[in-house]
Amino acid sequence: MGITRDSIHKRRATGGKVNHWRKKKKYDLGRQPANTKLDAKRVHRVRVRGGNYKFRALRLDSGNFSWSSESVTRKARILDVVYNASNNELVRTKTLVKSAIIEVDATPFRQWFEQHYSTQIGKKVAAKDEGADAATKKKSKHVVAKIAARSKPTDTALLDQFDKGRLLACIASRPGQSGRADGYILEGKELEFYQRKLSQKKKHYAAALM
Repeated sequence: MGITRDSIHKRRATGGKVNHWRKKKKYDLGRQPANTKLDAKRVHRVRVRGGNYKFRALRLDSGNFSWSSESVTRKARILDVVYNASNNELVRTKTLVKSAIIEVDATPFRQWFEQHYSTQIGKKVAAKDEGADAATKKKSKHVVAKIAARSKPTDTALLDQFDKGRLLACIASRPGQSGRADGYILEGKELEFYQRKLSQKKKHYAAALM
């Protein structure tokens, strides 16, 4: 028996049985879930209804992620799957699905930040000053004034993540349908919410070991 997405086999809202008044149709067809894993990229092309194609990502290791408040997007490596509201098993198996909370490499965004604001962030701030970085290069008065006029982000919870070199992000695309794992960097209230969830998860895990 194949996978089907029909509702004829289900009962009514009142609990009554539905008569099977027709056989299965092609448009009721369902397929196996992609269960996209975190690994070297592997995408299959699947022909679907109407001669169209879906791109079934079996494994992915990177994607395009947007820093919304700064209006900047960079390609970044996906490092880990840390939270999924629907199922903890998807975290254990590192399965990439829409709305999964993941950790991405902060390097592309750190490089952009240092170039855009002429200010270092992360562990490099405490490192020795060699005088050859972007912050200490000689600049014209026009460039200095332009950089000074830019308002830096004040979200400390987000900026503190640069110390670890990992940023929390959310997948907004559907890897099993589009073959991509694109998303956005978590900020503000949403970031606070998921950081709280992750800390609670750690406490529960520690309590279970005791």
